[in-house]
Amino acid sequence: MEEDKISNVIIGAAIEVHRALGPGLLESVYQKCLAHELALQELAFREEVPLPVHYKSMEFEAAFRLDLLVSDKVIVELKTVEHVLPVHEAQLLSYLRLSQLKLGLLINFNVPTLRSGIRRIVNKL
Repeated sequence: MEEDKISNVIIGAAIEVHRALGPGLLESVYQKCLAHELALQELAFREEVPLPVHYKSMEFEAAFRLDLLVSDKVIVELKTVEHVLPVHEAQLLSYLRLSQLKLGLLINFNVPTLRSGIRRIVNKL
């Protein structure tokens, strides 16, 4: 399945979670519920995936952790913040570059309607 189709399924699943729970909970709750919803959609995913950083002769095995990696193609970074900041978008773009993946979704569950909390970040797509 290509990145766009995968992202559509992820967004639908996230909307389902947000409709059921609403805003105001911890990020970890949304992550577990979204993971459950993705499993119901029979979409392959991994949680808390270590992302190494290589710099010259140094390697940091688990420098970062991806909230969700779906079908080994789409990174999902979850937030529960009042406002998504440029640094949040830069963080996801850095993850995409480090992993050499093309598409990421930044999803902020702390909004009245989830559509306004979704940002699509691309890396050479």
